[in-house]
Amino acid sequence: MKREQIIQSLEPLATLQSWSSYKRSDGLRDAAVLIPLVEREQWQVLLTKRTDHLHHHAGQVSFPGGRADAIDVSPLHTALRETEEEVGIQSDFIDIAGVIEPFLTVTDFNVIPIVGFVDPSFALCIDEFEVAEVFEVPLSILADQSRYERKEIFWQGENRFYWELMYQDYQIWGATAAMLYAFAGRLKALR
Repeated sequence: MKREQIIQSLEPLATLQSWSSYKRSDGLRDAAVLIPLVEREQWQVLLTKRTDHLHHHAGQVSFPGGRADAIDVSPLHTALRETEEEVGIQSDFIDIAGVIEPFLTVTDFNVIPIVGFVDPSFALCIDEFEVAEVFEVPLSILADQSRYERKEIFWQGENRFYWELMYQDYQIWGATAAMLYAFAGRLKALR
């Protein structure tokens, strides 16, 4: 898949100008993540495994990113700041491609997923408090919606559905899998 095709599948960068365009009145907390695409022999998606002691989504596979701080003027600023804090990839190694639709988590976050091309010459500097591991998954695997399984769990008094994808020993599920599934749908629409 070519870079131009990926960009064509996304919402334009202009939608990332400020948090005010994403503010919600229902008390959800603002967050942004980077879906980092690394161009190697084939496109790879860089993912992290969160440490087990974190308050939210402990031990889960996730994208670099997180909650908006007061200093963050936009979802883009949040995603880039968090990416550098968590895995050490500086913004000058990232070329933003666009965004996909916001995702509402069961933990009351309104997450803006931002897709960016990452220069493969980056050097990792992992925040070991937040990140237990960093790994890459071929985009061709994550873009195949038939690999995702729809699961159900009874949580907080109700049945909830979520997507899950297994890759090697990694369980990719919940918000991360849902965002990847949505991204895969956008890529599929171009074929």
